Amino acid sequence: MSIYQDEKFQGKIGKTIDDSIPWWPLAEESSEKKPNVVVILLDDLGFSQLGCYGSSISTPAIDRLASEGLRYNNFHTTAICSPTRAALLTGRNPHSVGVSFVSEYDSGFPHSRGKVRKDSALLSEVLVDRGYNTFAVGKWHLAPGKEQTNSGPFDNWPLGRGFEKFYGFLPGATNQWNPDLVEDNHRIRQPKPAEEGYHITEDLTDRAITYIKNQTSESPNKPFFLYLAYGAPHAPHHAPEEFIANYKGKFDKGWDVIREEWFTNQKKLGLVPQDAVLPERNPDIKAWDDLSAEEKRLYARLQEAFAGFLEHTDYHIGRFISFLDEINRLEDTLVILLSDNGACAMGGEEGTVNSWHGGGESLEAKLARLNEIGSPKANNHYPKGWAYAGNTPLKWYKSYVHEGGIRDPLIIRYPKKIKDPGTVRTQYHHVTDIVPTVLELLDLDMPNYLKGIKQQPVHGTSMLYTFEKNDKTRKTTQYYEMIGNRGIWHNGWKAVSAHTPNGDFEHDEWELYHTDTDFTETNNLAEIYPEKLQELIELWWQEAENYGVFPLDGRTLDKKLAGLKKVKTTEVEPSFKVYYPSRAPFHGSVAPDLRNKDFDITAEVRITDDTEGVILAHGENSGGISIFIQGGKLHFYYNHKNIDKYLVRSDKRLLSGDHHLKIRHHKRKDDQGMIRLYANDELIGEGIIGHIHDLGFFNGLYHVGYNELSYITPYYKEPFSLGDQLKKLKIITGSYEKDLQEVIEKELAIE
Repeated sequence: MSIYQDEKFQGKIGKTIDDSIPWWPLAEESSEKKPNVVVILLDDLGFSQLGCYGSSISTPAIDRLASEGLRYNNFHTTAICSPTRAALLTGRNPHSVGVSFVSEYDSGFPHSRGKVRKDSALLSEVLVDRGYNTFAVGKWHLAPGKEQTNSGPFDNWPLGRGFEKFYGFLPGATNQWNPDLVEDNHRIRQPKPAEEGYHITEDLTDRAITYIKNQTSESPNKPFFLYLAYGAPHAPHHAPEEFIANYKGKFDKGWDVIREEWFTNQKKLGLVPQDAVLPERNPDIKAWDDLSAEEKRLYARLQEAFAGFLEHTDYHIGRFISFLDEINRLEDTLVILLSDNGACAMGGEEGTVNSWHGGGESLEAKLARLNEIGSPKANNHYPKGWAYAGNTPLKWYKSYVHEGGIRDPLIIRYPKKIKDPGTVRTQYHHVTDIVPTVLELLDLDMPNYLKGIKQQPVHGTSMLYTFEKNDKTRKTTQYYEMIGNRGIWHNGWKAVSAHTPNGDFEHDEWELYHTDTDFTETNNLAEIYPEKLQELIELWWQEAENYGVFPLDGRTLDKKLAGLKKVKTTEVEPSFKVYYPSRAPFHGSVAPDLRNKDFDITAEVRITDDTEGVILAHGENSGGISIFIQGGKLHFYYNHKNIDKYLVRSDKRLLSGDHHLKIRHHKRKDDQGMIRLYANDELIGEGIIGHIHDLGFFNGLYHVGYNELSYITPYYKEPFSLGDQLKKLKIITGSYEKDLQEVIEKELAIE
């Protein structure tokens, strides 16, 4: 046989077609049709925030899933987004797969690379090889920040990890009205502006429906796996005003009363034991009655926006579930709905209207924008008092490994296996247990090798046994670690320690709880059972060794980043960059860091009498810069946290012809800088700006040649494109006295 022939070929190959016999392999048909799998992941949703988990927020679609399936009251995650997603999709512990923290952070150690190791297959990679169509829609957050640019690499984007289609966003959060939107392996413009009704939750739902509608039309007997990871209800809490208006006045009684009401509801629903005790208020939360009338007014409105956001999300989940029902695919679909961690306290004590650049907002400034909360003009996040209520009846929040950070809602609907729908399951389980549950249901195994790479074993325990009855849990042990916070559960007992940021681990105080009888971690037994506590602490160290938790890193993010800069002594921040106009936006990470630096920004532009448009724009309504031509003049606009706004405009009109337009910044004392505008080396305008320590470090996308849907400045209406009149953009950072050639030579010498 020739080496070029297929050894499986069962026909005959002669010298010509006349003496040859063709053969076609039969398509492999499974003897049993496999069920579809839908995983719906919500973001920063606390234990009590769904209606079916006790809240007063309306979530009828999710409540329907609960009534037709099972609710779990003892299900746990990793306490933060990326590690939970890694564990959810691989069935392995997050440190073991290289995702111990958010994906934007690479610690320099194997346990925190911000991406899932190739020896840890995702469920999508397993199912696509077993005949499934695989779709990822929504938040990804499993590609390192430096790999989220338009040039990749793409092997850690969804299409590189077993998904055939992707529509959503890559980072940990995005503006719900004006998102950083990606389709497959490229960034795209959103379909329509927010003023015309765009919202990413609706868009994601539409895309999920489209994928399955097309697949069902073409291959109705082929199963699908859909990973639908909404950005909601992660901040910013954005929703149409009609949804927010549903909650006007409903939270005026405050978080203390609301928490007690929700706790009562949870007991009525059978979600918490009747003898469970509501813990005292978290020590970092003020009593609602101690707040001023103005604070109460603001904080209630921020919670109204969150509730409207969650109800809006539920509405679109309902649309999706109804669609599956309409096309007769719901009853043959395993639906799993969960959250990635507990409610988030990152809004701080006072909440924000500018959640990403909100430091320094005064109460008066936030109250002045009260009606903007939830709208495209704001980036709001509720104060942590509402996160405390959202985790009722549990202590602490997201990032803690006390129950408030890790015990989360889980709903599973699959009528073919679940015999008593609407009931509550109490078995202790963890997010690593989802993959083995799905594989057991589908009668599949995790492969030993995938793409030639030997695979890690799955760490989770299948929950399939819980579908039929509420037996004792089959899980025995689960460790936890998040930014130095440590915990371990073992056979009904839990040891847990909240780490002091940047502190010594040896001084951390461990607590002990018998969780089988203490649902809310209110009775610390550390002094009563010191030997039991020591046993669990030693077990934690063993598990940490087994699953690659070391080195422990309890530093705050600023300390982590400062540590990276010291280690990466061979890396030098680029001081010269060239950009060309693009029809698609750039990821914000490729924008130059202009903080507290001198810089030159030079644009080659052809000017005509009616030339108008953006040269450069980076940011969004919570902060950013825009350089643009309008009314024949060059403008530099700096929006600092939507509080202080600076505009420097040329004195002279630009004449028709080819121009080198330059924006030169020279830093001064007291966090100020001088902006000078030039046309062909002629000074045409200047002005002082402040807050230069934040200049060029913004959330949002980076645009060259246009500025789409970002609300950085009110001076123009997006996209305000220069089109092909902008030829090239050059940015030099460093000392403004140095000319371009000196900077380039310096960079080459360093490299």
